[in-house]
Amino acid sequence: MMSLSPIEIEGQIVLAVEVRLPKTNLLVVTTEKGYIMCGALDVALLNEKLSDRKVIAGRAVGVRTIEELLEAPLESVTLEAERLGIIAGTKGKDAIMKML
Repeated sequence: MMSLSPIEIEGQIVLAVEVRLPKTNLLVVTTEKGYIMCGALDVALLNEKLSDRKVIAGRAVGVRTIEELLEAPLESVTLEAERLGIIAGTKGKDAIMKML
């Protein structure tokens, strides 16, 4: 099952995506500029092999819900996210606000 839901963060609307798979869920919160995602995100791939795309993204591990994703510290971020001031340890919600 897949769900797409607009959610409000500090007065701004962003999109939450949840894909339920056997034994795991894929979780994403996205803006027009970038996104945060659960542990399935391969930050190294984005930084190394897809660097020309300049993806702004962050990864949180051990999260099971969109709410947890927004509250969790990001374990890793892309180089483009770092250029916006988003670093490892930034709370997911704070990273999203910098991506607006």
